[in-house]
Amino acid sequence: MEFPGGRVEGAKLPPIRTEEEQAKVFKVLLAARVADLRFVLDELAALDCGRNPDAEDTPLPAGLRGSLDLSHIGTFGHSMGGATAAQLVHDDGRVDAGANLDGIMLGPVAQSGVAKPFLQVAGETTTRDSEPTWKSFWDNSSGWKREARFTGAQHSSFFDLQAIFPQLAGRLPNVPVPDMIGTIKPERSIAAQRAYLTAFFNLHLRGRHSRILDGTSQTYPEVKLIP
Repeated sequence: MEFPGGRVEGAKLPPIRTEEEQAKVFKVLLAARVADLRFVLDELAALDCGRNPDAEDTPLPAGLRGSLDLSHIGTFGHSMGGATAAQLVHDDGRVDAGANLDGIMLGPVAQSGVAKPFLQVAGETTTRDSEPTWKSFWDNSSGWKREARFTGAQHSSFFDLQAIFPQLAGRLPNVPVPDMIGTIKPERSIAAQRAYLTAFFNLHLRGRHSRILDGTSQTYPEVKLIP
């Protein structure tokens, strides 16, 4: 991380040898990520009030003050980012809805669930039967909820590797594409992810309904909706 003035600082994770050590590290990382997102929301509110939070405190561009709609906020992420999104939805009253892309639930929210709209996006092997934190989170969440399971998808199907790995496979030998991103076609997976996240946030932040969330749309047969 580079600070104003050019100072660069780095951080190195401690070695993880046991499940207990892993849990301690995850607890620290989750808290830091939630704090980061709340800081961003604070700074966006400052921007909307006309204060520039940058180091030089330069004037804001004309028209920016008062232009942000902070009354409709959603959050989503992949893996630990998804766990972070869930905890933020639980902790911060400013956030209205959230989505998790194939992440194990961490922190208190794994047991408490949320009372706001939440979308679980799953690879083929991530289920409430296979992942206890998904079951406890689901059972204790009282808001609108859906699970969208992607047939043929793996954990790495939900970030940049989905598009990058097939390109690497054409240049390098022995790239384990199915092991990393599954058998779902990347272009279909990416399009479906965009469609379901857009429909979810349109519904809960803008009040715009889409058939894709009630299971009547056949646009993406690769995706199974589980209420």
